[in-house]
Amino acid sequence: MTESLTCAIGRLRPHHFGISVPDLDAALSWYERMLGFSVEQRLFIDKIPAHIAFVKRGDFRIEIFQVEGAAALPPDRRVPNLDLKTHGNKHMCFEVPDVPAAMAALRAAGADIAFEVTIDGNPTAFVRDCAGNLLEFLQPFESRRTHQG
Repeated sequence: MTESLTCAIGRLRPHHFGISVPDLDAALSWYERMLGFSVEQRLFIDKIPAHIAFVKRGDFRIEIFQVEGAAALPPDRRVPNLDLKTHGNKHMCFEVPDVPAAMAALRAAGADIAFEVTIDGNPTAFVRDCAGNLLEFLQPFESRRTHQG
């Protein structure tokens, strides 16, 4: 990217990630119970038409859509390695201080753990939300350096 374009765009910071679900209320409950998000806003957009909610934790939001008649999430989009074989957005990723501890807590709360792996000594995991959308959890890059030596 050219320097002039970078200056023209200005500072970038994440605002939200959008997902589609079959049951908005179930998703709102899941994100609150499992990850501590709270509802910031609910609305209906006639032009789509869709029921929408923004949930927020800290400075990050998830925009959750419920659109009547939407196609279900295909089975291969629910499996981390298979999902990569379909173009498009893949997953949200959350940085947590301790992936094994986070997975233990989520597992105890009834979360659907899709995948756990250690790559180069660093644990990474994927969880499916109540609609099958993939969420990744990883430890801060600084902790990777500390654990490696």
